[in-house]
Amino acid sequence: MKISTKGRYGLTIMIELARNYGEGPIPLKTIARENNLSEHYLEQLASPLRNAGLIKSVRGAYGGYILPREPKEITAGDIIRVLEGPIALVEGIEEEEPAKQALWKRVTEAIKQVLDTTTLEDLINHDKDDPLDGYMFYI
Repeated sequence: MKISTKGRYGLTIMIELARNYGEGPIPLKTIARENNLSEHYLEQLASPLRNAGLIKSVRGAYGGYILPREPKEITAGDIIRVLEGPIALVEGIEEEEPAKQALWKRVTEAIKQVLDTTTLEDLINHDKDDPLDGYMFYI
């Protein structure tokens, strides 16, 4: 499983909105500029995030995007699934021998567990108390 720029930049959008939660809408132009990313590409990512109900658009001169729920209610897994699809380390494991199937399933479940228990709140508070501390990311 490889997370593409869709997942990585989508997570960037969501983290920026979480950092500014409750302070009003944030334009994608601001997020793009502050993170040295393409505004056009972020606009493409905002559409599926909006359709999934993970962000809400606010129109007008002071418009932009906001989170419709608190950062503690949205997980990295929610975001990655919308932008990348189902989380699976290996496809077609049905063809593998049972021992290999079990291994790939365990690794996939471990990845899902990390993504589904890491919230946007955890990510914006990362420097204060690292919720990912203790996990090995050498997969």
